[in-house]
Amino acid sequence: MLNIQKKMSNAFLALLGLPATAVGFALSTQIAALSWILSNKYHLDIHDVAFVWLAGPIAGIFGQVIVGLLSDNVWFMGGRRRPFIIIGGLVSSIAFLTLPHIRGISHITGISDIILIASVIALFLDLSVNVTFNPARSIIADLTPEGKVRTAGYVWMQIISGFFGVFAYFLSMLFGNEMLLYIAAGIVFLTAVFPILFIQEKKEQEAALSENREKFGVWQIFQEIFPLYGFLVFGIFSLFFHFFPEALGAWHNLVLIAALLYSVIIGIIIIVQGIKHPSNRNEFQKIMLAHSFTWVAFQSMFILSGFFIENQILPNIGLKGITANWFAEKLTGATQTPASSVGNIVSLGFFILNLIGAIFPLILQSIAKRIGRVRTYIGALIFSVIGYFYIAYFSRVEIDFYIGMFLVGIGWSAVISIVFAIMSERVNPAKMGLYMGVFNLAVVLPQMMSNGVANVIKATGNHQLLYIFCGLLVSASVVFWMFVNEPESSAGASNVTKNGH
Repeated sequence: MLNIQKKMSNAFLALLGLPATAVGFALSTQIAALSWILSNKYHLDIHDVAFVWLAGPIAGIFGQVIVGLLSDNVWFMGGRRRPFIIIGGLVSSIAFLTLPHIRGISHITGISDIILIASVIALFLDLSVNVTFNPARSIIADLTPEGKVRTAGYVWMQIISGFFGVFAYFLSMLFGNEMLLYIAAGIVFLTAVFPILFIQEKKEQEAALSENREKFGVWQIFQEIFPLYGFLVFGIFSLFFHFFPEALGAWHNLVLIAALLYSVIIGIIIIVQGIKHPSNRNEFQKIMLAHSFTWVAFQSMFILSGFFIENQILPNIGLKGITANWFAEKLTGATQTPASSVGNIVSLGFFILNLIGAIFPLILQSIAKRIGRVRTYIGALIFSVIGYFYIAYFSRVEIDFYIGMFLVGIGWSAVISIVFAIMSERVNPAKMGLYMGVFNLAVVLPQMMSNGVANVIKATGNHQLLYIFCGLLVSASVVFWMFVNEPESSAGASNVTKNGH
């Protein structure tokens, strides 16, 4: 064991966060490049692009829970999480190398359906990301004690991952999205595979014997995620809707509204149950549901912002005055087209989002020590609400989009750091990987709702609706978070009993 691991020093916490950094860089690359390359190189429309992105949630449904369950109960290659991090990093690298060559793959295989090939590649990419991300997050909880050290571990994860994400968007503006895919293949391989070799895992998890014997099968997973059934039903409907749009067209908005109403009603029921019978299980469900609304918004933003820029901002500005084009024009001398300009603006916007996401966790950590993690999290999300509505109603030129991304980035910095520290203290530590996988369903199932947002925008032709929806969804998340109780480690004595998990 390294000396820095024994001391739980910041250097070790930074090393511990590097595997998650590989995932962060992979996700940033995917966000910057996937929608752009599908819409501009392969000419898919907004509905088809959103359909390809469904590969991610589908991969997450299977990958996160199964890998989480396996990584809790296996030991090989000298670790519990290590094998999955290494395998996921390798597959991600291969997927990035294949994305620019979809037409070539189509020619070699004889499969003419570009959407099918893109979906399969995206499925492997997202599956590898999900295989890596769950163990990469779980290992932080495995090797750090509850409270300040664990929060610091997730904060360091977000700081390093955030700066690598910023670097991905910078590379996108400098070299273009296609070259970014090749660079990502190398960086993801290096940051996923090598750091984990220097981290020593615990072969035996510290947990009570009775907790270790807790059985957790498929039926128990379905019971845990009942607050997310609305998102699951709409996700399945979206798959059928893509292939039978005329037959199912009249049902689309009805199913979408019903899924959201179910989630709200179930949320109210969970809150009432928590008031009457407080438990860690109830807290876990409240956190999961509140988190789900946030992810509908963020995933919709990641997938569809390029279409918003193309239709709402680019017509109002000239190509010569676009700030985001400066990097490529000055440093490479390449002339920028309308298509590349859209990609550059999106990349600079998400560059700002991730820069704030990398910096603010330290600020939020300091605030959390004074007012608690839950209140800090709520405050950060409110900035995202303001940012979304600002873009929706005031974004006419390039700078408006960047201002909005700055505000949204404050909430983003909390979404991918603080929430895991809060959630991890409400579950059985001996089954951290499994519960991380179950909790991630509050990310991947809501992501499937983004297809519905895309369909509504396509049907109405109103791209402003994207950020209106995002603002409303995060507002709903804020309301649910107001009923989440502070964990014991940061709130002192707690009224929450130790049943449930």
